[in-house]
Amino acid sequence: MLVALAANLVIAAAKAVGGLAAASPALLSEAAHSVADSLNEVFLLAALRRSRRPADRRHPFGYGKERFFWSLLAAVGIFVMGGCFSFFQGVEALRGGGEEDLNGYVAGLIVLGVALLAEGGSLLRALYQVRKQGDRGRGLRDPALRTVIAEDGTAVLGVTLAAAGMVLHMTTGQVVWEAAASLAIGTLLVYVAYRLGREARDQLIGQAADPEASGRIRALLRAQPEIDSVEALFTMKTGLDTTLVAARVDLVPGLDSERVEEVAVRIKRSITGLVPEAEQVFLDVTDRRAFDAREAWEDPAATGERGGA
Repeated sequence: MLVALAANLVIAAAKAVGGLAAASPALLSEAAHSVADSLNEVFLLAALRRSRRPADRRHPFGYGKERFFWSLLAAVGIFVMGGCFSFFQGVEALRGGGEEDLNGYVAGLIVLGVALLAEGGSLLRALYQVRKQGDRGRGLRDPALRTVIAEDGTAVLGVTLAAAGMVLHMTTGQVVWEAAASLAIGTLLVYVAYRLGREARDQLIGQAADPEASGRIRALLRAQPEIDSVEALFTMKTGLDTTLVAARVDLVPGLDSERVEEVAVRIKRSITGLVPEAEQVFLDVTDRRAFDAREAWEDPAATGERGGA
């Protein structure tokens, strides 16, 4: 990722110099895009480092959600530094018109060509990494990797839009093409920022485990001979590869306290073995017969009266 950060900084500087020299709104929009990508790389480096810290007294479930927090900041960076600035460049180009001297556009197109090769290579590497992780069942669950792919994909498309706008401006003499390219880049970046931000938000507020994993846990609980019924099952992702599981189950009558403890320990181990990411498992076990008796005592309507005369 340090290599990607260095590459983004070099590309951003080249685009900025070329955009200022040519007074090209599309190239300046892409320069802002690359600056935003560079800042986001810093956020992602922080996410990878901080999310690996072990659990402590203040954070007993670990720091796995750090990834989602920094991914949210990355989305904000894409929106503000990339999307908003690109909209500004497009509107200014429409209001003020374009430069008559287009000599610097050739150098600008060369910069975009080099950027396209660099961004395309980075995208291919990220997709290869996704394929490797997919073989281990992780796929695109890593928000940091999703952000990198989103950045590289939008970078390739953004460079293409900027180059097309510059070429059409040079060909027709109409700056509206570059303005349209800047507005299109801004729209693309705002959309990507919205998608990344929404995913990070869902994770931060407590997203459940995927339905397939929850279904396997519920099936395992129902298959236990000591469990009469599964009253509730709650799951929440606490990190990229960690999940909290909490279940309320009713046990069959007649189990003594020692037996209940043995059953609870066995079930927790079974859940962890079935779903390795379930690092924290909590069981609320009750005796159905005792629960019904207590409910009848507390609700007179269930028996018609309570106590004596």
